[in-house]
Amino acid sequence: MAEENKVKLHGMWASPYVKRVEIALKIKGIPYEFVEEDLVNKSQLLLQYNPVHKKVPVLIHNGKSICESLVILEYIDETWKNGPPLLPQDPYKRAKVRFWTSFVEKELLENVLLVVRSEGEAQEKAIKVVFEKLKLLEEGLKDLFQGETHHIDGENMGILDIVLCSLFGAHKAQEEVLGVKFIDPEKFPLLSSWVTAFTEVAVVKALQPPHEKLVMVYQFLRQKALRPSAAGVEVKEGVYVTSLSRSSPF
Repeated sequence: MAEENKVKLHGMWASPYVKRVEIALKIKGIPYEFVEEDLVNKSQLLLQYNPVHKKVPVLIHNGKSICESLVILEYIDETWKNGPPLLPQDPYKRAKVRFWTSFVEKELLENVLLVVRSEGEAQEKAIKVVFEKLKLLEEGLKDLFQGETHHIDGENMGILDIVLCSLFGAHKAQEEVLGVKFIDPEKFPLLSSWVTAFTEVAVVKALQPPHEKLVMVYQFLRQKALRPSAAGVEVKEGVYVTSLSRSSPF
Protein backbone atom coordinates (compact mmCIF):
# COMPACT_ATOMS: atom_id res chain seq x y z
CA MET A 1 0.00 0.00 0.00
CA ALA A 2 2.84 2.35 0.84
CA GLU A 3 4.41 1.65 -2.55
CA GLU A 4 1.11 2.50 -4.27
CA ASN A 5 0.99 5.89 -2.55
CA LYS A 6 4.61 6.67 -3.34
CA VAL A 7 5.22 9.93 -5.18
CA LYS A 8 8.00 10.32 -7.73
CA LEU A 9 8.94 13.36 -9.75
CA HIS A 10 10.87 12.96 -12.99
CA GLY A 11 12.66 16.23 -13.68
CA MET A 12 15.84 18.10 -14.44
CA TRP A 13 17.52 20.43 -11.97
CA ALA A 14 17.67 23.49 -14.26
CA SER A 15 14.03 23.35 -15.39
CA PRO A 16 11.86 26.10 -13.90
CA TYR A 17 8.81 24.00 -14.75
CA VAL A 18 10.10 21.19 -12.57
CA LYS A 19 10.81 23.69 -9.79
CA ARG A 20 7.12 24.64 -9.82
CA VAL A 21 6.17 21.09 -8.92
CA GLU A 22 8.90 20.75 -6.30
CA ILE A 23 7.76 23.94 -4.58
CA ALA A 24 4.15 22.73 -4.52
CA LEU A 25 5.12 19.33 -3.10
CA LYS A 26 7.24 20.96 -0.39
CA ILE A 27 4.49 23.44 0.52
CA LYS A 28 1.99 20.60 0.86
CA GLY A 29 4.45 18.55 2.88
CA ILE A 30 4.35 15.63 0.46
CA PRO A 31 7.35 13.27 0.58
CA TYR A 32 8.62 12.42 -2.89
CA GLU A 33 11.50 10.84 -4.74
CA PHE A 34 13.23 13.02 -7.34
CA VAL A 35 14.38 11.21 -10.48
CA GLU A 36 16.96 13.31 -12.35
CA GLU A 37 16.52 12.90 -16.11
CA ASP A 38 19.21 13.25 -18.74
CA LEU A 39 17.26 15.07 -21.43
CA VAL A 40 19.81 14.22 -24.09
CA ASN A 41 19.38 10.51 -23.43
CA LYS A 42 15.85 10.30 -22.08
CA SER A 43 15.05 7.31 -19.94
CA GLN A 44 12.62 4.65 -21.09
CA LEU A 45 10.50 5.46 -18.05
CA LEU A 46 10.17 9.11 -19.09
CA LEU A 47 9.17 8.07 -22.62
CA GLN A 48 6.72 5.59 -21.15
CA TYR A 49 5.17 8.04 -18.69
CA ASN A 50 4.96 10.96 -21.15
CA PRO A 51 4.75 9.43 -24.64
CA VAL A 52 3.05 12.49 -26.14
CA HIS A 53 5.51 15.29 -25.29
CA LYS A 54 8.42 13.27 -23.87
CA LYS A 55 9.19 16.11 -21.46
CA VAL A 56 9.61 16.78 -17.76
CA PRO A 57 8.11 17.33 -15.28
CA VAL A 58 6.22 14.09 -14.85
CA LEU A 59 4.62 13.27 -11.50
CA ILE A 60 4.02 9.62 -10.64
CA HIS A 61 1.35 8.94 -8.02
CA ASN A 62 -0.24 5.56 -7.35
CA GLY A 63 1.69 4.28 -10.35
CA LYS A 64 -0.06 6.76 -12.65
CA SER A 65 1.63 9.62 -14.50
CA ILE A 66 0.52 13.26 -14.63
CA CYS A 67 2.23 15.58 -17.11
CA GLU A 68 2.53 19.34 -17.71
CA SER A 69 3.48 21.55 -14.75
CA LEU A 70 0.23 23.54 -14.43
CA VAL A 71 -1.85 20.39 -14.67
CA ILE A 72 0.35 18.79 -12.01
CA LEU A 73 -0.04 21.78 -9.69
CA GLU A 74 -3.82 21.56 -9.81
CA TYR A 75 -3.66 17.76 -9.36
CA ILE A 76 -1.54 18.23 -6.23
CA ASP A 77 -3.96 20.81 -4.86
CA GLU A 78 -7.01 18.64 -5.49
CA THR A 79 -5.43 15.40 -4.26
CA TRP A 80 -3.76 16.54 -1.02
CA LYS A 81 -6.27 18.62 0.91
CA ASN A 82 -4.39 18.50 4.21
CA GLY A 83 -1.80 21.11 3.21
CA PRO A 84 -2.19 24.81 2.39
CA PRO A 85 -4.46 25.37 -0.65
CA LEU A 86 -2.74 26.46 -3.87
CA LEU A 87 -5.91 28.06 -5.25
CA PRO A 88 -8.45 30.29 -3.47
CA GLN A 89 -11.67 28.65 -2.33
CA ASP A 90 -13.80 31.53 -3.60
CA PRO A 91 -14.78 30.83 -7.27
CA TYR A 92 -14.28 34.42 -8.42
CA LYS A 93 -10.86 34.76 -6.77
CA ARG A 94 -9.88 31.35 -8.14
CA ALA A 95 -10.86 32.47 -11.65
CA LYS A 96 -8.79 35.65 -11.28
CA VAL A 97 -5.74 33.70 -10.15
CA ARG A 98 -6.12 31.31 -13.08
CA PHE A 99 -6.41 34.25 -15.47
CA TRP A 100 -3.18 35.90 -14.32
CA THR A 101 -1.40 32.55 -14.13
CA SER A 102 -2.31 31.99 -17.79
CA PHE A 103 -1.14 35.54 -18.59
CA VAL A 104 2.26 34.92 -17.03
CA GLU A 105 2.57 31.55 -18.75
CA LYS A 106 1.41 32.47 -22.25
CA GLU A 107 2.33 36.13 -22.67
CA LEU A 108 5.06 37.07 -20.23
CA LEU A 109 7.14 33.90 -20.19
CA GLU A 110 7.22 33.55 -23.98
CA ASN A 111 8.49 37.09 -24.42
CA VAL A 112 11.12 36.79 -21.69
CA LEU A 113 12.43 33.69 -23.46
CA LEU A 114 12.45 35.63 -26.72
CA VAL A 115 14.73 38.20 -25.06
CA VAL A 116 17.07 35.35 -24.08
CA ARG A 117 17.08 33.93 -27.62
CA SER A 118 17.53 37.16 -29.60
CA GLU A 119 19.85 40.13 -30.05
CA GLY A 120 19.92 43.55 -31.69
CA GLU A 121 16.65 45.01 -32.94
CA ALA A 122 14.71 41.80 -32.32
CA GLN A 123 15.83 41.73 -28.71
CA GLU A 124 15.01 45.41 -28.20
CA LYS A 125 11.51 44.77 -29.51
CA ALA A 126 11.11 41.76 -27.20
CA ILE A 127 12.32 43.77 -24.19
CA LYS A 128 9.75 46.48 -24.97
CA VAL A 129 6.99 43.87 -25.10
CA VAL A 130 8.10 42.37 -21.77
CA PHE A 131 7.92 45.77 -20.08
CA GLU A 132 4.44 46.31 -21.55
CA LYS A 133 3.33 42.95 -20.16
CA LEU A 134 4.90 43.71 -16.78
CA LYS A 135 2.98 46.99 -16.64
CA LEU A 136 -0.27 45.11 -17.28
CA LEU A 137 0.63 42.58 -14.59
CA GLU A 138 1.45 45.36 -12.11
CA GLU A 139 -1.99 46.89 -12.65
CA GLY A 140 -3.62 43.49 -12.42
CA LEU A 141 -1.94 42.79 -9.11
CA LYS A 142 -3.35 45.99 -7.65
CA ASP A 143 -6.83 44.66 -8.39
CA LEU A 144 -6.01 41.11 -7.29
CA PHE A 145 -4.49 42.18 -3.97
CA GLN A 146 -7.07 44.97 -3.56
CA GLY A 147 -4.43 47.48 -2.58
CA GLU A 148 -3.12 45.35 0.28
CA THR A 149 0.41 44.04 0.75
CA HIS A 150 0.57 40.42 -0.40
CA HIS A 151 2.25 38.61 2.46
CA ILE A 152 3.84 35.35 1.35
CA ASP A 153 5.13 32.47 3.43
CA GLY A 154 5.20 28.71 3.21
CA GLU A 155 1.55 28.55 4.28
CA ASN A 156 -0.08 30.79 1.68
CA MET A 157 2.06 30.50 -1.43
CA GLY A 158 -0.33 29.68 -4.27
CA ILE A 159 -0.18 28.70 -7.92
CA LEU A 160 0.28 32.25 -9.21
CA ASP A 161 3.15 32.82 -6.75
CA ILE A 162 4.76 29.55 -7.82
CA VAL A 163 4.48 30.24 -11.55
CA LEU A 164 5.85 33.77 -11.24
CA CYS A 165 8.62 32.43 -9.01
CA SER A 166 9.61 29.95 -11.70
CA LEU A 167 9.99 32.86 -14.12
CA PHE A 168 11.56 35.58 -11.98
CA GLY A 169 13.05 33.66 -9.07
CA ALA A 170 16.31 33.86 -11.04
CA HIS A 171 15.84 37.51 -12.07
CA LYS A 172 19.30 38.50 -10.83
CA ALA A 173 20.91 35.89 -13.10
CA GLN A 174 18.74 37.11 -15.99
CA GLU A 175 19.83 40.68 -15.32
CA GLU A 176 23.51 39.71 -15.25
CA VAL A 177 23.35 37.79 -18.54
CA LEU A 178 20.90 39.96 -20.48
CA GLY A 179 21.88 43.36 -19.16
CA VAL A 180 18.24 44.34 -18.58
CA LYS A 181 16.44 44.76 -15.27
CA PHE A 182 12.91 43.40 -15.45
CA ILE A 183 12.20 43.45 -11.71
CA ASP A 184 12.61 47.18 -11.16
CA PRO A 185 11.23 48.61 -7.86
CA GLU A 186 10.84 52.06 -9.41
CA LYS A 187 8.83 50.88 -12.42
CA PHE A 188 6.97 48.00 -10.79
CA PRO A 189 6.95 48.44 -7.00
CA LEU A 190 4.20 45.91 -6.26
CA LEU A 191 5.67 43.24 -8.52
CA SER A 192 9.16 43.84 -7.17
CA SER A 193 8.08 43.52 -3.55
CA TRP A 194 6.16 40.37 -4.46
CA VAL A 195 9.19 38.78 -6.14
CA THR A 196 11.40 39.71 -3.20
CA ALA A 197 8.89 38.16 -0.80
CA PHE A 198 8.60 34.77 -2.47
CA THR A 199 12.33 34.42 -3.11
CA GLU A 200 12.82 34.70 0.66
CA VAL A 201 10.43 31.84 1.44
CA ALA A 202 12.45 29.00 2.98
CA VAL A 203 11.12 26.36 0.57
CA VAL A 204 12.02 28.48 -2.47
CA LYS A 205 15.50 29.32 -1.17
CA ALA A 206 16.22 25.66 -0.48
CA LEU A 207 15.27 24.63 -4.03
CA GLN A 208 16.96 27.50 -5.87
CA PRO A 209 20.22 26.52 -7.64
CA PRO A 210 23.28 28.69 -6.87
CA HIS A 211 23.40 32.04 -8.67
CA GLU A 212 26.57 31.08 -10.55
CA LYS A 213 24.90 27.99 -12.00
CA LEU A 214 21.84 29.97 -13.07
CA VAL A 215 24.08 32.49 -14.83
CA MET A 216 25.82 29.66 -16.66
CA VAL A 217 22.46 28.19 -17.71
CA TYR A 218 21.26 31.49 -19.17
CA GLN A 219 24.59 32.03 -20.90
CA PHE A 220 24.38 28.53 -22.35
CA LEU A 221 20.82 29.07 -23.60
CA ARG A 222 21.69 32.39 -25.14
CA GLN A 223 24.85 31.17 -26.87
CA LYS A 224 23.05 28.16 -28.33
CA ALA A 225 20.11 30.22 -29.55
CA LEU A 226 22.38 32.72 -31.28
CA ARG A 227 24.44 30.01 -33.02
CA PRO A 228 22.18 28.51 -35.72
CA SER A 229 24.86 26.04 -36.81
CA ALA A 230 25.10 24.57 -33.32
CA ALA A 231 22.87 21.87 -31.94
CA GLY A 232 19.51 23.45 -31.17
CA VAL A 233 18.14 24.04 -27.71
CA GLU A 234 14.40 23.79 -27.18
CA VAL A 235 13.54 26.47 -24.68
CA LYS A 236 10.17 25.24 -23.57
CA GLU A 237 8.67 23.13 -20.83
CA GLY A 238 10.69 20.10 -19.96
CA VAL A 239 13.43 20.77 -22.54
CA TYR A 240 14.73 23.93 -20.97
CA VAL A 241 18.36 22.88 -21.38
CA THR A 242 18.53 19.89 -23.69
CA SER A 243 22.31 19.66 -23.76
CA LEU A 244 22.93 19.73 -20.02
CA SER A 245 23.40 16.09 -19.12
CA ARG A 246 23.98 14.68 -15.68
CA SER A 247 27.70 14.64 -16.38
CA SER A 248 27.70 18.34 -17.21
CA PRO A 249 29.44 20.80 -14.87
CA PHE A 250 26.17 22.75 -14.88
